[in-house]
Amino acid sequence: MQVNHFQTEISFNDMPQALAYLISKVERLETLLSASRSELPESDKWFNLQDLCNYLPGKPARQTVYGWIGQKLIPYHKKGKKLQFLKSEIDSWLIGDKHKSVSELQEDAAAFVANKKGGLK
Repeated sequence: MQVNHFQTEISFNDMPQALAYLISKVERLETLLSASRSELPESDKWFNLQDLCNYLPGKPARQTVYGWIGQKLIPYHKKGKKLQFLKSEIDSWLIGDKHKSVSELQEDAAAFVANKKGGLK
């Protein structure tokens, strides 16, 4: 039995076929939903505080992360009382938080001293 989308009355005798039709549709929706979830990029994953602590290098304590949040050093989202962290934002934060090499520090220092000497005339 093919169930017509516009049919409003289903007889008692049609119930098994209608139910089978609905079950097949629900199973198809579940398949589509699970497939679309697996296609989401890993970078769009949300972390809670514990997940974030486990993900970050060095596995910092929760109190450390709370300190970073208080100083607005780490990207976060707050939904009510719940803290959430987007993996792509955390990855960008980690990459952007790189330390300068010794040669970069020496170049910065030389440029700073040169600017100071020029201003002391």
